[in-house]
Parts: sequence; structure tokens; C-alpha cells
Amino acid sequence: MDGTDSKVNLGSIPLVALNVTVRKKLGFYLNPKHTVAADWTAVAETMGFSYLEIKNYETSRNPTKTVLDDWAARNSEASVGKLVSILEEVERKDIVEDLQPLIDEDVRKYLETQKKKAEPPVQVPEVDSCVPRTPERSGITVDDVPGSITEMFDAFICYCQSDFEFVLEMIKELEQTEYNLKLCVFDRNVLPGSCVWTITSELIERRCKRMVVVISDEYLDSDACDFQTKFALSLCPGARSKRLIPVVYKSMTKPFPSILRFLTVCDYTRRCTQAWFWVRLAKALALP
Repeated sequence: MDGTDSKVNLGSIPLVALNVTVRKKLGFYLNPKHTVAADWTAVAETMGFSYLEIKNYETSRNPTKTVLDDWAARNSEASVGKLVSILEEVERKDIVEDLQPLIDEDVRKYLETQKKKAEPPVQVPEVDSCVPRTPERSGITVDDVPGSITEMFDAFICYCQSDFEFVLEMIKELEQTEYNLKLCVFDRNVLPGSCVWTITSELIERRCKRMVVVISDEYLDSDACDFQTKFALSLCPGARSKRLIPVVYKSMTKPFPSILRFLTVCDYTRRCTQAWFWVRLAKALALP
């Protein structure tokens, strides 16, 4: 590829850098069954998925998206560069050429976000009395002390607005009890006026030990939740550090997200285990 690839090693760029638009267009190209051109099954096979796994993916409404999500979740080497190589290997250079501008733009935005996270804010000469800053951003949550103390949390709560009532119950059960945990709830803890994506990445990666993902039908339609989940998974491929904890609190009509199906779920909908729900969740969050 030209453009971004001439300056950046795409093999070092995780799949989370590709936004919803690119993923949808990949589906448009690969989901239809072709008699000549390679489709999603050829891509999945090249990625290392078994025959049975590929047959199971045939029931998915968007098999390309499911394959990409599962590949990123279980393969630490999954990257934008590797995906491009696979497309070229199955002789779908037409897709690479058509999507190149969009991929380049997504990679550029991803690198800009990473650069902003890594660099401390620029000190203006006139303000020479400021306390030296650490690479972590400060002044983004309510209890931050700008320039010195950054607020830390036991867990980042990934949720959509329609599930906020359950988040409030979570605060009551986990913070205002003997568990005494500290949760990062975006609407409560984050100060207004910041770049949503940059601040979210900072909180998930550096400020929170774990992330609770509140799964619901509405969650599946949320771009913000999609970004947060995939970003957290990119930090711990295969969930080796037990970083993500999926929670289901109400019945769903849509399929459970395939990208999280390899994780143990904390299920509030099962009456027979409701009595243990908060205990299990609290102990999981309290682990070192």
C-alpha cells in the first residue's frame, strides 16, 4: 500500500484502529458468496479458523465482522498489516485498493490518538510555576489534582445510556457497601470538555484495573461501547489478564457478542444465581 504504509509499519497497528465504516465495507465485499472471487470463508481459513468454526459463522448476519472480532480477540498478532496481507494472499487486492484511503485515514487517526496519550501537555513559558507532569493525563476526572495526583479506579464501566439505571444499581451495590470499590462511570467521573475517544482510552488503559461491560441489545448498537470493548481487548488479547468482565442484567433478543463469548459472563437474569451475582462481581473486581 501507498500513503500511510510507506511511513508506518501496519503490522504494528491493531485492528481496533479500523472504524465501523471500514468494517462494514469489508462485509459488503466479503459476505456475498462469489463463484470466482474469494469471500469471507477464504479469509477465515487463511486466518487459521477450522472448518467447523467457519460452518458456525455461516449463521451470522455479518460473518465478516464476526470473523474479524474473533480473530482480534484470540490472536495477539492480529493487525491492520496482517489483514491487508491476508486479503492480498486470497487475491482480493481489489478490496485493498478500494479501501486504502479509508484505512490510511483510520491509521492516521489512531496514531494521533496514541501520540496524544503518550505526550505530556505542552508547558507554556509563562506558566513556569506548574508542577511537572507525568506522561499520564491529569485533570480529566472529578477528583484529579491537575499536575500531580491522577484518580485511579478498580473498574471502567462500559455501558449505553439506556442501561444507566443498572449502572446506578451497580454503584450502590459495589461502592456503597463493604466492598468499597471505586468505579469509573463516564457520566459521573469525567469532566466535560475533553476528547471522548482520547480520554476513554486513557482511562481504560492507565487508570482502571478492569472493565465491566454491560451487555444488552442497545449495547450492540453503540459505537462508543464497540470502541471501548475492542480497545480493551487489544490491550489483553485472549483476556490473559482477566481485564474484561461481561455482565448481562436483562434478557436479550439479539445474539450475545461473539467477540466476548470466550469470557465467563456474570449473568443477573438467572434467578437461581442472582443471590451470588454481586459477590462474584465484587470479588472479580477486587483481584490484584
